[in-house]
Amino acid sequence: MAHAELSEIMAGEVDQSPRRRSFTESVEHALGRLVEIPAALLVVAEIVILFAGVVARYGLHSPLIWSDELASILFLWLAMLGAAVAFRRAEHMRMTAVVANARPAMRAYLDLVATAAALAFLLLIAWPAYEYAYEESYITTPALQILNSWRAAALPTGIGLMALFALLRLARAANARTVLAAIASVAVVIAVFWLLKSGLRPLGNLNLIIFFVGVTGFSVFAGVPIAFAFGLATYGYLALTTSTPLMVLVGRMDEGMSHLILLSVPLFVFLGLLIEMTGMARAMVAFLASLLGHVRGGLHYVLVGAMYLVSGISGSKAADMAAVAPVLFPEMKARGARPGDLVALLSATGAQTETIPPSLVLITIGSVTGVSIAALFTGGLLPGVVLAITLSVLVWWRYRKEDLRHVRRASGAEIWRALIIALPALALPFVIRYAVVEGIATATEVSTIGIVYAFVVGFFIYGLLIYRNFDWRRLVPMLVETACLSGAILLIIGTATGMAWGLTQSGFSRALAAAMTGLPGGSASFIAVSILAFVILGSVLEGIPAIVLFGPLLFPIARAVGVHEVHYAMIIILAMGIGLFAPPFGVGYYAACAIGRVDPAQGIRPIWGYLLALMVGLIIVAVFPWISIGFL
Repeated sequence: MAHAELSEIMAGEVDQSPRRRSFTESVEHALGRLVEIPAALLVVAEIVILFAGVVARYGLHSPLIWSDELASILFLWLAMLGAAVAFRRAEHMRMTAVVANARPAMRAYLDLVATAAALAFLLLIAWPAYEYAYEESYITTPALQILNSWRAAALPTGIGLMALFALLRLARAANARTVLAAIASVAVVIAVFWLLKSGLRPLGNLNLIIFFVGVTGFSVFAGVPIAFAFGLATYGYLALTTSTPLMVLVGRMDEGMSHLILLSVPLFVFLGLLIEMTGMARAMVAFLASLLGHVRGGLHYVLVGAMYLVSGISGSKAADMAAVAPVLFPEMKARGARPGDLVALLSATGAQTETIPPSLVLITIGSVTGVSIAALFTGGLLPGVVLAITLSVLVWWRYRKEDLRHVRRASGAEIWRALIIALPALALPFVIRYAVVEGIATATEVSTIGIVYAFVVGFFIYGLLIYRNFDWRRLVPMLVETACLSGAILLIIGTATGMAWGLTQSGFSRALAAAMTGLPGGSASFIAVSILAFVILGSVLEGIPAIVLFGPLLFPIARAVGVHEVHYAMIIILAMGIGLFAPPFGVGYYAACAIGRVDPAQGIRPIWGYLLALMVGLIIVAVFPWISIGFL
């Protein structure tokens, strides 16, 4: 899931040439700045409010009763403004495998169809969003005693901004004929469905296949951003086949995006960017390299270990890979490692570390299923170790004959010096875990402790004393990037929550439960089917959408067949991670290639061995539940 911020690299949609801007480009740029600045300020406000709550409750023993409420209000604004920033930057998650292989003319057409389809959903949902915000004006918040419409107004505001950015993108497209063709194509499809309205209702649950499989699948493969593909399918299902007020869909989106636990998503994303900028990740990698750099395949082991450590600080896979790869890849290439193998291993470690807290997927599962976040954080550590071992076995086999005659072994003094430099950075994962386990902070608040720790240590130790590279100018772009990625993730969660609600109301969840509990072989068959399903879903839908859509449906079934919910969470997260980083559809693989600056074709062959090693590790985790729940 952590690759939305790289979609611009892969999609290549935004033109940054030095030519003079047109009027529409100037308007878009000015409007973009007006949205980015408050979005960045909202990230700062959330950090300050939540950290103040921790200090007041744990340090001063005088809780701020309004802090969570204010954080929740600002959070929805952050999500919607961040989604608008992501739309302007073309960084909403989308599957580009089909679009990227099309001819240039067809690719340009499909990109405009994706924009037009997103615009269609935004225009359709705009009035229900306004109605929903108006209805919320009858509710007063308990602590601050203000109208809840101040919070709900973020929905129509964000929708309006995204619609405006969509119109500006269409207006500045080079070929007016292609724009008109794209708009006409979307309009024709919508009109056909509207004309068939009277014939759709008698079809009953067959509409689930038409909308949630057909419309969603077609939209995703056509390159429509996943959040908008989910939204179009759900809107069409509710509007054309039921009498449900469409304001309900907006309410479900609000519910999905407003879980306070999800506030840790932007905060951990910012923490990941912060440790990369301060040099903390660089210090950890340097220490591991001093220990293992002289061993055959040593730097590959370092890559596996560094991703494990960095994943314990960040929550974003793209941030993890971006922190580790630039430090290790140059030396690994100097030792003769093939670029394709490097990017293949980087992708594999991205899948391997999906369960390492504070993984955004763990947080999402806790939010949508009610499973304890603390239990998920505890249960996620050992499965990552098991997969690290299976990857390391393959690394040993592949590099058992590596020529290291030109490599000098680090002396004891050099190792000791690297350890001293890395100690403050190595302590951060333990600080985060200690704060959660000891009850100092919730899973949401603990991210602010990590940010404050990383900022202080990164500035005073690494910024002033060691690397002297603390760049204040990078903070604002990092805050904007945090809002952008968070908005893209949270909009998917919102629309997927609406889709999951529609599936539940249709009776699909009951039918699915009956089918899954009736599988021959009991829990073993259920786990096997779940692994297969989430490998596919992870490849096509990416991680968080798949979790939000199917988690609420499958976790009750897991409990019914006797599978511990934490054990089941680890299984489906790892399966989803394998799909996410598996070519040809796994977007995580292309994100790794973009970070490593390697042609994706070079990594296709070597990655299959790593994926097999990951699958072996996943089977071990599935067969032995103790690995996931032994320390709960």
